[in-house]
Amino acid sequence: MGSSDAVKVEGLEVQAFSIPTERPESDGTARWSRTTLVTVHLRAAAWEGFGYTYASKAAAHLVEDELADLVMGADVMQLPRCWRAMLTRARNLGRPGIAMMAIAAIDAALWDLKAKVLQLPLASLLGMARSEVPIYGSGGFTSYTKEELATQLRSWSEAGIPRVKMKVGREPRADVDRVRAVREAIGDGTSLFVDANGAYSRKEALYLAHRFAELDVRWFEEPVSSDDLEGLRLLRDRAPSGMEIAAGEYAFDLDDFVRLLDAGAVDVLQADASRCGITGFLAAATLAEARHVPLSAHCAPALHLHPACAVADLRHIEWFDDHVRIESLLFDGFRAPRDGVLLPDESRPGLGIEIKRADARRFLV
Repeated sequence: MGSSDAVKVEGLEVQAFSIPTERPESDGTARWSRTTLVTVHLRAAAWEGFGYTYASKAAAHLVEDELADLVMGADVMQLPRCWRAMLTRARNLGRPGIAMMAIAAIDAALWDLKAKVLQLPLASLLGMARSEVPIYGSGGFTSYTKEELATQLRSWSEAGIPRVKMKVGREPRADVDRVRAVREAIGDGTSLFVDANGAYSRKEALYLAHRFAELDVRWFEEPVSSDDLEGLRLLRDRAPSGMEIAAGEYAFDLDDFVRLLDAGAVDVLQADASRCGITGFLAAATLAEARHVPLSAHCAPALHLHPACAVADLRHIEWFDDHVRIESLLFDGFRAPRDGVLLPDESRPGLGIEIKRADARRFLV
């Protein structure tokens, strides 16, 4: 495709939607009762690209006020130019955090748009290393009673999802009993993960790692803050041999991933394309592969399905309860799991999803 017939971005629309949770939720360090979805639509000729992130409404303002002019008129086939221009513009805004989430939403829309112009599912455009992706059920909030915890995680196990994750860290003294209640509910045949969201101190986390191992917990996510690279490395070195230490959900750019890998801080690296962009997610996968560390996709399952198919050493996608509820409600083309795996719809171009505008309208902010 020559420069004279290039397909260029002609329109941009950004919106924010605030969706209440079914009940108040919490993890080891945060509480919330609403989730904000920020969407970006890009128009080029007869095609429209769709991308999104989970962030503050402020990310939508950043898209409009700081980034839109960099995308308008851009050649849909030249995505690295847009990516670099947006990163440069975000330099003085403070790149990690909201600015990167705004960039991530545009980046997803650009990838979706490019694949649609080429009439390819995004997984095929990126090159498929796998045709299906394992998932793990994720929720088990610290605001739940033991009975609510057991019911939710058992439901995933009974639905054929062979691995499930619960939150810990809000009340450390109660955590072993809560984990035991879940283990009894799901039985021995389902892998059990825990996520502290950085709530524990180093010694607390190390003590609980051994207690959790008695209940056959195989995955300990952010036992200490992901900023504490020494602490993560300590846990990785001293946790029971069958337990993997994971972190990376708060990595916004390549330097964040490099720091985690250089420190030897994780057995499994996590990446979240709603925070680091699909472009960043793919780069993180390359960095992880070079260090012989598997990658796991954090949250936003509809966003990760196609990029995850392009990652050879991908462990799984997080089937996060909040995002599953939103995406199944508001996205046409949302894919439900089958026997614990997700398969992309290769009959649909791009990411294979579109927002149901009429259904989403009531949540618009």
